[in-house]
Amino acid sequence: MSATDSSTARPVTLADYAARARPGIEPDVWDFLEGGAGDERTLAANLAAFDRVSLRPRVLAGRGVPDTRTRILGRSWAAPVAVAPMAYHTLAHPDGESATARGAGAAGVPLVVSTFASRTFEEIAAEASGPLWLQVYCFRDRAITRRLVERAERAGFEALVLTVDAPRLGRRLRDVRNDFRLPEGVGPTNLAGTGADFASPSGHALTEFDPALDWSVISWLRSVSSLPVLVKGILTPHDARRALAAGVDGIVVSNHGGRQLDGAPATLDVLADIAAAVAGACPLLVDGGIRRGTDVLAALALGADAVLLGRPVLHALAVAGAQGVEDVLSLAAEELTEAMALTGTGSVHEAGPELVGAEGASPRTVDSPGPSGLRREDLHGSVSDPVLDTMNFLNEITTRYPDAVSFAPGRPYDGFFETEQIFTYLRRYLDHLEAEGATPERVRSALFQYGPTGGQIRELIADSLRKDEDIDVCPESIVVTVGAQEAMLLAVRALIRGPEDVLLVSSPCYVGITGAARLLDIHPTAVAEAEGGFRCADLAAAIRAERARGRRPRAFYVIPDHSNPSGTTVPLETRHELLELAAREDILLIEDSPYRLVSPGRQLPTLKSLDRDHRVVHLGSLSKTLFPGARVGFAVADQPVTEAPGRTGLLADELTKIKSMVTVNTSPISQAVVAGMLLTADGRACELNKATAAYYGDAMRVTLQALEAAFPQGERAALGVRWNEPSGGFFLSVTVPFRADNAALTRAAEEFGVIWTPMSYFYPQGGGEYGLRLSVSYLTHHQINDGIARLARFVRQEAARTRT
Repeated sequence: MSATDSSTARPVTLADYAARARPGIEPDVWDFLEGGAGDERTLAANLAAFDRVSLRPRVLAGRGVPDTRTRILGRSWAAPVAVAPMAYHTLAHPDGESATARGAGAAGVPLVVSTFASRTFEEIAAEASGPLWLQVYCFRDRAITRRLVERAERAGFEALVLTVDAPRLGRRLRDVRNDFRLPEGVGPTNLAGTGADFASPSGHALTEFDPALDWSVISWLRSVSSLPVLVKGILTPHDARRALAAGVDGIVVSNHGGRQLDGAPATLDVLADIAAAVAGACPLLVDGGIRRGTDVLAALALGADAVLLGRPVLHALAVAGAQGVEDVLSLAAEELTEAMALTGTGSVHEAGPELVGAEGASPRTVDSPGPSGLRREDLHGSVSDPVLDTMNFLNEITTRYPDAVSFAPGRPYDGFFETEQIFTYLRRYLDHLEAEGATPERVRSALFQYGPTGGQIRELIADSLRKDEDIDVCPESIVVTVGAQEAMLLAVRALIRGPEDVLLVSSPCYVGITGAARLLDIHPTAVAEAEGGFRCADLAAAIRAERARGRRPRAFYVIPDHSNPSGTTVPLETRHELLELAAREDILLIEDSPYRLVSPGRQLPTLKSLDRDHRVVHLGSLSKTLFPGARVGFAVADQPVTEAPGRTGLLADELTKIKSMVTVNTSPISQAVVAGMLLTADGRACELNKATAAYYGDAMRVTLQALEAAFPQGERAALGVRWNEPSGGFFLSVTVPFRADNAALTRAAEEFGVIWTPMSYFYPQGGGEYGLRLSVSYLTHHQINDGIARLARFVRQEAARTRT
């Protein structure tokens, strides 16, 4: 069925693939794949809707190379395109869905596998290198549906897409006229053994599909699976709101490719109204009629987060198997990139309704929300980004279950603080100013006025860094910030000039850096840690890949010591190698170092102390080490910046300019208290942290011992549970045999009274689905032991639930 004429020129459009595929496919099969319901008005409307749309170019936009990447349900896609669910891929190619999975994975996009796939879930998963979702039809016999879902979950599928517009199949006149029957050897392999007759797809649907489905099916699916649930087949804002109320994790605007209700509207025509109803509450996808990269951009502009591509994938599969699938998906992404460049759209998240116009009409608009409210889609895209919701969700869970033992907050233990100390330290700093000859007016100003933007205690911080960390820099190279979080924001804003510049981050990484980047419309490139930790070879490969895309790698963010979230530490040899790599590749290293002085034992040298080439921007936090509530951090940015021929300043000066427009200055009272603490210890913050470092070291030791006791070696291996053993810091990571997502976290808090953080929060481009982070810093030893016992009971239940 996949005969190819080698003399024909290579297809250069999706339409070319359709033309090449048709001669090799039997006419009745072609009608089955291509046809729609009734007179095919909706089938035609899907295509016509995109033909009516015009895109509005924006010139001289200065956006550089467009970024087509997007992130949905915790996974990063190379482009906002996935393969739609379609039955019986073996009708197009003997390898069927296995070949489609290879092609989709090579293109870096997901595949939604049909309930009526002609290859087994296990065969498809073995060929897949990208996300797999299962499209679900709910049968009258729920046991059949449940077995399908459980089997797909065991095979590694990552989401369920419930088709809600097919209580029965639409009347597809081409199939009726052809009396279409599936060819010998083609059938729904994953439904084998059910005793049903699948030869006539419409006849089978009529007898087996459940026509009495209601919104309770969402709860039922959640009861049999821990996977996210999307609904496919939404065409009205009312149903979109009903879906949100039912708790879905995503919505697909779809009319089933025009194959159900003939006369239903084109999906593009209803997309904007549904997007307004959803208001960013969950991912919104759309299918139907997409044949060009410009169609993808139009869908994004009208509110979709991604599109599902259907028939063109089968055309490409028929023409060239897995390679054809990869080529057609890559072609759609290339056309999207071109359309984005020509419309001045820097990233897929920037696409908005101002891009779209229709023939003879103004751009599509929706009703104003009125003076009493705002729509989320009218706000900056970052407010809808999942990374900004992660901590809010944790806070909500913690508030909802106050009696739970929480391993979530990564904050210092407050048993070391005494209220009266604040006044002692404040007095110490004032005495210091007076001893240096400050007038009473100068002392008063140091507390009550804004103070210099760069900070008024830079000399004391420089002295402390020299004594504690062997970092010898001039005070002018330091910017005192509102916590290390502001230091991240300033550094990223200064170093990443535009879309062509790349911020690389270790993955998993602290959500603060990805959140700061997202606020600035920057999408970091993740450098995945290997099993044993960070490897320079992986960073070098990521740099080469970005340069091959025409982009400029600028900086790499890393926490070398006791990192958040995984607790890993970069070995000394790797630190030297990393500095050499930075010099060779001409990038900067953003070193975040909040946990060194609160960890027991002698610490490895910081990257900054080893830096002889001004390659390291060092970020520090005095919140973790001295006084959390003061929110004082700093950036060491001693990199020379050429201002004009013969004139050179420091990167710190540029950060200070940005800070002047963000927070103006860091609280003088906070700086004064922190300064007093440093003066009390002669600048040695390590002396102030001897007791705290010992406490946190004991907390980590107790946690590891409790895990050993709760999961004996034999049971641990049988369950598939393992954890790392950090030498310091606040965090460790635990691998579990089930998806540790928000739903699992809610069950843990509600049923077992224990809270943790999903590791998936910390993977900018997807990953960590089977991991959880434990923070040990804020708990007593009794709470740790009690909490680990609760966690063990939860893990056993979830493991059993996953197996059954």
